Amino acid sequence: MVNLTWKSAGLTDVGLKRKDNQDNFFISDDERCLVVCDGVGGETGGALASRLAVETVETLWLSEPPALEDVAAVEAWLKKAVSEANTSVKQAADASDDKKTMGTTIVMAVLGEEGLLHIAHAGDSRTTLIRDGKADVLTTDHSVVMEMHLRGQLTLDQCAVNPYRNLITRCLGHEENVEVDYSNKQLEPDDWIVLCTDGLSEVVKPDELGPTVARHTVPQEACDELLQMVLDRNAPDNVTIVTVQYKEVEAQVPTTADTKS
Repeated sequence: MVNLTWKSAGLTDVGLKRKDNQDNFFISDDERCLVVCDGVGGETGGALASRLAVETVETLWLSEPPALEDVAAVEAWLKKAVSEANTSVKQAADASDDKKTMGTTIVMAVLGEEGLLHIAHAGDSRTTLIRDGKADVLTTDHSVVMEMHLRGQLTLDQCAVNPYRNLITRCLGHEENVEVDYSNKQLEPDDWIVLCTDGLSEVVKPDELGPTVARHTVPQEACDELLQMVLDRNAPDNVTIVTVQYKEVEAQVPTTADTKS
């Protein structure tokens, strides 16, 4: 059993090349539920799609939170949340005159009991684990270049510079039903989790992400440094970053009153 405490932070920035920010994120009050979305399909449409997705998940978390000790229940809740978010975006797109192509990526993480992190995603927004200064990407991008990599046609380095690297193969809002990838990961003390849009992952690669985050002790400062790295490299896209640091719960020292019989 792992008994963890945690603290989180998040930010979003328009970057230096875009006029509007189409990203949105959510951190629940208890910091157990994290969501990052990257809108697609035009400036106003993408922003609306990502906002609708985030708001749908937030509403479901507040009204019908999962039983966190039940692994199957958390997985089912995550898939339901993504499905409802997809419906919200699709209905809004269908009802619109000028936003019919809008959609959004989504990546979600829920911390269950005993340090088990549950992850669901559709699109190319990512969850990355930082452990001992090394980054381990826990999600697989739903993109054209990643599919080519999985077929052995491109290396990851080639994916990073391929002209089709921004073409995603899965998102919310384009189909009646969306396929959701689910996974879970057992966390350990001193782990970090980073959720982000491709505005970060396109610019700061895992071999830089790991040591950059690991040298911090405050999540907001980790977010701020990562954003500054992106801005220093011309920030070609909107960027959204959520970081969480996990620590072992310190044992309580018995007081005099506790030791009396």
